[in-house]
Amino acid sequence: MSPESHDGPGQTMPDNVALSRARDFFSVPAPIKRIFDRFPLTTYPSNDLPHYQWSDKRSNRLFVFADAAGARRGRPSFNPQCLKWQAYLKFVGVEIETIPSNNHASPTGSLPFLLPALPTGTQTPIPSGKLQKWAIEQVHCEEEQQLNIRFDVYSSLLDHRIRNAWLYALYLDSENFQAVARRLYVDPSTTSTLVRVALGTQLQQAARDELLKSSQYIDVGDLEAEAGNAFEALSTLLGDNQHFFDRPNPGLFDASVFAYTHLILDEGMGWKQNRLGQLLRRHENLVQHRERLLNFF
Repeated sequence: MSPESHDGPGQTMPDNVALSRARDFFSVPAPIKRIFDRFPLTTYPSNDLPHYQWSDKRSNRLFVFADAAGARRGRPSFNPQCLKWQAYLKFVGVEIETIPSNNHASPTGSLPFLLPALPTGTQTPIPSGKLQKWAIEQVHCEEEQQLNIRFDVYSSLLDHRIRNAWLYALYLDSENFQAVARRLYVDPSTTSTLVRVALGTQLQQAARDELLKSSQYIDVGDLEAEAGNAFEALSTLLGDNQHFFDRPNPGLFDASVFAYTHLILDEGMGWKQNRLGQLLRRHENLVQHRERLLNFF
């Protein structure tokens, strides 16, 4: 027996009448339909990806946060997540060209992403979450996570303790925000003063919201203490080795550490307050690790 549609208490109506009324309810009124018939909705194609005269579509192009001059020279990105993958691809021998971009220009909604070199055909963007798998397929390197069960444990030090302290130092420290974050992320995006103010506020609120996910309030002392403990643990893990986990060549974890240690120690960033730099310099092997990778690659 098919269910019946009710039309008031104690009354029923046949299924075909109910379906007819439903169609009438969801149908477009004739005047509005005539407007859409005359001016139909149009789906516009997506915006073209950022392109520069010096870039070559025949190369692997990694889209990152960077300024045009720095990207053209292959300089490190000023964003830790972008720098991590920029460094990793270089470490494993994948030739890349860095292209300045931003999240709004990214087809994946975030940076970095990579367009592989293809002589013909459509290029499908590769998001950061699939970059290691893609790199392994290109150069047949080993997958680091499967070789060492400690990888995820120590990665959490970077993804939480050091990253949280980084977010505060870059976005919520007022002097650093004006001198570093605003110059790198806000000012290049627009020339409008009002838009710059709004964008800056959004960035700071996003950082604040992220930190409040793990604590009811933001304690600068706790953030710095946690970062200091993380640096100490990483220093102990590295020991006297050239690379983490005593690998013969740097891998993904080395790239993950370098992404923070390089930017924290880079005087070109223009830090006004650099408590993280003070904590990091207590561990000479981490400083030397950063310098080796920077000079060699």
